[in-house]
Amino acid sequence: MPELKRAGQPAIHYEVDDYTDPWKKAPVLLLQHGFARSHRVWVGWVPYLSRHYKVVRADLRGMGLSSRDFDLKKISLESYFGDFNALIDELGGGPVHYCGESLGGILGMAYAAEHPERLRTLSIVSSPVHLKGKDHKASTYGYASREEALRKMGPRGWAEASNAGRRFAKDADPGMMKWLVDEMGASDVEVLIATYNFISGYDAMPYIKRIRTPMLGLFPTDGPIAGDEQIDLLKAHIPHVKIVRLATRYHAINISHPATCAQQLLHFAAEHDGIACHEV
Repeated sequence: MPELKRAGQPAIHYEVDDYTDPWKKAPVLLLQHGFARSHRVWVGWVPYLSRHYKVVRADLRGMGLSSRDFDLKKISLESYFGDFNALIDELGGGPVHYCGESLGGILGMAYAAEHPERLRTLSIVSSPVHLKGKDHKASTYGYASREEALRKMGPRGWAEASNAGRRFAKDADPGMMKWLVDEMGASDVEVLIATYNFISGYDAMPYIKRIRTPMLGLFPTDGPIAGDEQIDLLKAHIPHVKIVRLATRYHAINISHPATCAQQLLHFAAEHDGIACHEV
C-alpha cells in the first residue's frame, strides 16, 4: 500500500486506481475525504474515473490509515497544505485535479487560493464555506459542544446520530448506513476533536475571493450542512463556479449518489483537459 513518508511528519496513506492506457500519461485526479472518513468513501466513484484518470485517494493526517504521529495542537491549513504539496510532488509534481468532499472540499478551497499552480481544477462535494449556524448546533445531540458529544458518545455513537437524518434519508439502505458508521466509528476520537476544533473556526471567505481555478460544486438541494446560503456565497464571490444540485437534501451525496457525482466530475475535468465528451 503506497505511503508518503517524510522526516518529522506523519505518514500519509494513499491508494492509486489507474486503468488508463499504459502508453498515455494520464492526469492525476486527487480525491480527498471529509471528517472522520477515509479513502474508502470514494469506492463508488472509482469505476467511472479510473479508466480516464490516475485516481489517487488519500487519507488526511490522523484519519484512515494515515499516521496520527504528530502534535494534534498544531493542526493547521499549513500542515494540510504541506501534506498535499508533498503528495503531489511524489505523484509527479502536478498540476492535478482536486476533488474534496465536505472537509476535503473546505481544505481544497483554501488550497486553490494559496497554491493555484498545483491544480488543474477544483471540485467540492457538499462543502460549506463555514461551519457557523445550524450545522454547529445540530451536531452536538444534547451536549454542550461537539467535543463533549464525541467524548461521551464515542465516534461510533456520534456517527450513528449524525448519519440518521443529516447524511442520509431515514429510509436509506441500512447496509450503506452501517458501513459508514463502521468506517467513522473506527476513528481516533482525539484526532476528531482536534480536527473539529481547528475547522470549526475556519471561514473560507478570505480564500474564495481569490480562487481562479476552474471550479465545480456538487451539492444537495438545501442540504443540512451546505445549504442555499453557503452556495449563494460561492456564486457571489466565484463567478466562474459551476454549481450542480442533486435532487436530495441529505449531505452524503458522494456515497448515496456516486454515479451522478462521479460522472459530473469526469465530464468537468475532461472539458478542462480538452477531452471530447464522447471519449469519456
